[in-house]
Amino acid sequence: MSDHEVLCLGEAMVLVTPRQGEPLATARDATVSVAGAESNVAQYLADLGHRVAWASRVGRDPLGDRVLTAVARPGVDVRYVERDPAAPTAVYFKDPSCADGTQVHYYRTGSAASRLTPAYLDTLPIARARLVHLSGVTAALSAGCARTATALFDRAREAGVLRSFDVNYRPALWSTSDASAPLLTLARQADAVFVGLDEAARVWGTTTAEDVRDLIGPCVSVVVKNADVGAVLFEPGTSPGTRPGTFVPAEPVDVVEPVGAGDAFAAGYLSAWLRDEPPAERLRLGHRVAAFALGSVEDHADATSLRRPALGLDGTAR
Repeated sequence: MSDHEVLCLGEAMVLVTPRQGEPLATARDATVSVAGAESNVAQYLADLGHRVAWASRVGRDPLGDRVLTAVARPGVDVRYVERDPAAPTAVYFKDPSCADGTQVHYYRTGSAASRLTPAYLDTLPIARARLVHLSGVTAALSAGCARTATALFDRAREAGVLRSFDVNYRPALWSTSDASAPLLTLARQADAVFVGLDEAARVWGTTTAEDVRDLIGPCVSVVVKNADVGAVLFEPGTSPGTRPGTFVPAEPVDVVEPVGAGDAFAAGYLSAWLRDEPPAERLRLGHRVAAFALGSVEDHADATSLRRPALGLDGTAR
């Protein structure tokens, strides 16, 4: 029997960031780290004391070695990650000097993870997890990845496993016209959905958090984030004319780098959700974990100071 509460599926990449906020075009020194939407969530959940596995594919190359070492460091199980001798580990670069904020440049076309297919799911202990998590980034990588994302949620639903989905729209990967329908389909398949108010407006044309809730439907827990304002949770059954959502304001924080904060928020929320904590506490823990990411130039910042007692296989504290 698997001892994993959570199984996260998605690509992780090597991240190169110029030092001292220098332009990427002229920087002479840079830091090298590892980042990825679902692997970030996995690492933060491990920080918080959960038993979590990350599933993906990386190249049989030194960068793949680096990814596996970094993701495993907080205690994430990486045993299910496949190594591909014919495709590389993806890389991306940050350019922190842009006038409109940090920009990212991806080099992930044809990567090992982009070759995921539903057959890979046969190797994973999906039915023995409490929760599976993925993001819209996975669906954007290739047609095979999109089929794999849908199949993961189908298999989890059939096994009675909870499904978590972060919309995580990335315009560098696909257009809004290509992304709108697939992202909405995955959101409606999930038990819990995370989406920024701004990205929902861009992808679906919604204007309010209530619009997002109504679009996704009444059977899903919908968390709508509004940057430094706060986040609102609509639990299943909330709809026009019923009780409003639960809102918790964001905590004040000196922002060093916003990239990765959404993944940290999702991990905090999911941690509290798995512990059956009330709605406001789920959002509050999400904000607290996000603060660690906002204060770091890396996508994952150690959040073990927020760790709580580990859960047993029945979901109770031990």
